[in-house]
Amino acid sequence: MTDTAPRFGPSATSTSTAVRALLVVVALFGALFVSAGPAAAHAALTDSNPKDGAVVATAPKNITLNFSEQIQLGEDAIRVLDPTGKRADTGEVLDLCNGNLVQYGVALHKGLPDGTYTVAWQAVSADSHPISGALTFSIGAPSESSVTLPSQEAGGGVVGVLYGIARYAAYAGFIVLVGGAAFVLACWRRGAAERPMQRLVVRGWLLLTAATLLMLLLRGPYTGSGDLSGIFDLGALKTVLTTKTGAALVSRLLLLGAAALFVAVLFGAYAKKVAGGDEGELPEDDEDSSRKDLTFGLALGGGVVAAGIAATWAMSEHASTGLQPGLAMPVDVLHMLAVAAWLGGLAALLTALYRSPSLERTAVRNFSRLAFGSVVVLAATGLYQSWRQVGSWEALFGTAYGQLLLAKIALVAVMVAGAWFSRRWIGRMAERTAPEAEAEAVVSEREEARAKEEAESVTVPADPERAAQLARQRAAMSTARAKRVRDADPERTGLRRSILLEAGVAVVLLAVTTVLTSTEPGRTELKEAGRNNTSAPAVADRPVDLNMPFDTGGANGKGTLRLQVTPGRTGSNALHVWANSPDNKPVDAPELKVAFTNEDKQIGPLPAVPDKLAPGHWSASGVQIPMAGTWKIDVTIRTSDIDQVTVSQNVKIG
Repeated sequence: MTDTAPRFGPSATSTSTAVRALLVVVALFGALFVSAGPAAAHAALTDSNPKDGAVVATAPKNITLNFSEQIQLGEDAIRVLDPTGKRADTGEVLDLCNGNLVQYGVALHKGLPDGTYTVAWQAVSADSHPISGALTFSIGAPSESSVTLPSQEAGGGVVGVLYGIARYAAYAGFIVLVGGAAFVLACWRRGAAERPMQRLVVRGWLLLTAATLLMLLLRGPYTGSGDLSGIFDLGALKTVLTTKTGAALVSRLLLLGAAALFVAVLFGAYAKKVAGGDEGELPEDDEDSSRKDLTFGLALGGGVVAAGIAATWAMSEHASTGLQPGLAMPVDVLHMLAVAAWLGGLAALLTALYRSPSLERTAVRNFSRLAFGSVVVLAATGLYQSWRQVGSWEALFGTAYGQLLLAKIALVAVMVAGAWFSRRWIGRMAERTAPEAEAEAVVSEREEARAKEEAESVTVPADPERAAQLARQRAAMSTARAKRVRDADPERTGLRRSILLEAGVAVVLLAVTTVLTSTEPGRTELKEAGRNNTSAPAVADRPVDLNMPFDTGGANGKGTLRLQVTPGRTGSNALHVWANSPDNKPVDAPELKVAFTNEDKQIGPLPAVPDKLAPGHWSASGVQIPMAGTWKIDVTIRTSDIDQVTVSQNVKIG
């Protein structure tokens, strides 16, 4: 008698059911594509000199830009354009980084005329995402500008969409390749000889290889011009190969060559060995030494190759920058391997349930243990990654990243509950006695034998129409018979539904995870908010009201100046100055001038010439305060042709 190990599914499992199972797997990874918008870079412009919108009295020697993390700059990464759109910079990017200060700049031409200038920049952040932006400043006074900047952000457009699809297809291919192979070696070694398992793993390899090649070709235009024709630019490709991301992609392709050798051995020599013995999974003590050695070698070699492929992401993306990169990168590798073992194994299990009637119950129990271990590793590595990106309760509950993380935790809890139900169904299967399992196998074999006899006993009519009708009838009978046998096993039905529930929750979980990866980490968001708050003045949004005594030294040259700046914050302000004599009468001075200077930032003096509204009263509108901080206000008053004085006072302006 043939082996009586319980199996899943009759040989007559319908094609449509198998297609539906595979569609669930496709949807699992499809959520990654549909929900993924352009990846948000975690590097950000934190400061500039001059500030955006600033008005400076004289042209600065250079423009400087500060960033929150290390970036890569190419040629013409920083451009300064005059009001007519002509280049106002020398074109040479200056590396001004010092310690934790990430600062780059560009020198300006001498003798620049007054007007509004535009600074446009584009770079690649340390986590591989392209970033870009623009700001303006004015020399002397604002003016009209004919500069038109592209509305498309770096990494957007058709190239951005294609690169995003290729990137997430690479993730899906990695999960199927590594998870499918792990399922075969750790859970169902007989599966190495099954065509559905072979096709699944090979397609994962093909998907990952094709996606990596596409990413390598698209990398140049993705981080540069944004023009799809840039994939044919060999110069851009050469530049990409010198970058961290380019080196990672080339390394991945080399490792995929080793993975191809692994797959060939797994489904070649190893498949022949495991298929050569009796049917069913062999006990450990019955395996010969050569089979043990080959299994160990494949597990060790495959694990090294899988870790190497995972490291190509860890060394070039988020884990390689920010807090504790030396620890974050190996943790990220473990996280990716656990994801692949869990979700890739789930894809392999679904494929085997619907396409491989010889799947044993022991394989399902083995996968249950593998999935449990993967979830434990995911929890540990995910906890560390969450701390690294959030870092505080305030960031967890008060930022978009933290709130998405809470939603992800809730979905993981639901998925773990579904896995608990799956383990219950597996436990019920394990309680089935050997006679029951043997009887089920006999019934299945009798059903198969009867179907074979019926097929051989039917004479195919010469009439093609009648032959087609009989073929449809036989197919319907086979489907009904398969459904009857399948529905007679409530444990298998319950397991199928439980696994599909896990897959459905995983679809939502991956969608939330995708949004999470494109959201600024809570730690960074709070850091940026704190940096902005440190520059806020104590009297923000309140009028500046000063009283400054003056004495020009001449007749009637004494008095008090009252100066008011409203609303007293950055941007446009209204200025009023009153001059009164000691007996509180207006001083009709022939001239009065005001200037603003930020000595800490070496900005100014910015002149303001108010108009005389009445004796002893001057006013000016549209006085620009380019940045918050401590400003020295100089007021010069002339009471005669030769008598004048300048008085000063410091004040915080927001």
